[in-house]
Amino acid sequence: MDIDPAYCDDAIDTVLPMVLDAKRRVDGATVCIKRISPETVTDEVKIAKYLSSDEMLRDSRNHCVPIWDSFRDPTIPKVEYIVMPPLRPYEDPEFGAVGEVVDFVTQMIEGMMFMHKHLVAHGDLTTQNIMMDARPILPTGWHFVAKHCTPDGVTPIAPLARIDNPVRYIIIDFDCAVRLLEGQPRLITDFGGRDGDPPEYKSLDPYDPFKIDVFTLGNVFYKDFYQKYEGLDFLASLIDFMKTADFRKRPDAEMALQYWLSIRAHIDVGKARWRLQKRKESIGERVLYDTVAFAKEGVHRMKHMLTGGVGIDLFTCSSSNDFPQERRVYWS
Repeated sequence: MDIDPAYCDDAIDTVLPMVLDAKRRVDGATVCIKRISPETVTDEVKIAKYLSSDEMLRDSRNHCVPIWDSFRDPTIPKVEYIVMPPLRPYEDPEFGAVGEVVDFVTQMIEGMMFMHKHLVAHGDLTTQNIMMDARPILPTGWHFVAKHCTPDGVTPIAPLARIDNPVRYIIIDFDCAVRLLEGQPRLITDFGGRDGDPPEYKSLDPYDPFKIDVFTLGNVFYKDFYQKYEGLDFLASLIDFMKTADFRKRPDAEMALQYWLSIRAHIDVGKARWRLQKRKESIGERVLYDTVAFAKEGVHRMKHMLTGGVGIDLFTCSSSNDFPQERRVYWS
């Protein structure tokens, strides 16, 4: 039977040729394989494997990508491959409710604190290196390259709302990361990734790599959420705190988490399901989106009453064995 090449899987071009998907022989599960061929020697694989050991993965605060396997190229010794679960960019599909943002902020600061507790500074904690395990909102899966499609590469995806089907956020790519030794001075140079905003980069003096992570994650909260959506004023002081210009006065990850938890405790839990409104929405768009959101909320409340479900502030994270399981609270 003749098939239009446009409908063949191989016709979909990949934008990341160093990353591909495969099927695991043992159980047929889809995996992601990344080719690592650094121009300079890095500890990317060592650090990633260290953070994904069995002991590390038992800690629910660990949001680093699990490394399921690794192997070297049989013909090019410096080339190495790592095998990971398939993930999606964390903002695809877009966030829809205030509670989803609250949970994202909590998970990411937790994940940063976990890395720092184990003396690993990521160095490039930016939007491009934050992914999510999207199976709760895309239970039938998605195409590895054409992410807007189901696995057949043709049918458009129909994602569920993460406010009702919460996802787990994952930190990837440790090519810029450093792992310090216990007691080693926390002042280095020539460290960092694609975010050029940290003020200490403008100086020739050594700086704290862990404080770079705090700044760049604060920048993610600022650029991807505070600048984009209305109604997130509760993020303002956290962002200012995390982006303190003098890194010596900037909080460490643990201080940032405690500061955030104190803010979260004073946010009205009734806002969890409020629709996120983009700052650039027109009046017509706002009326339309608010109407749709109101209708969806009505359906949710009806189902909630009929099923006798639990309150909106509680949910369970991904039930997969690939990631730590936990019972999470938006805030209390």
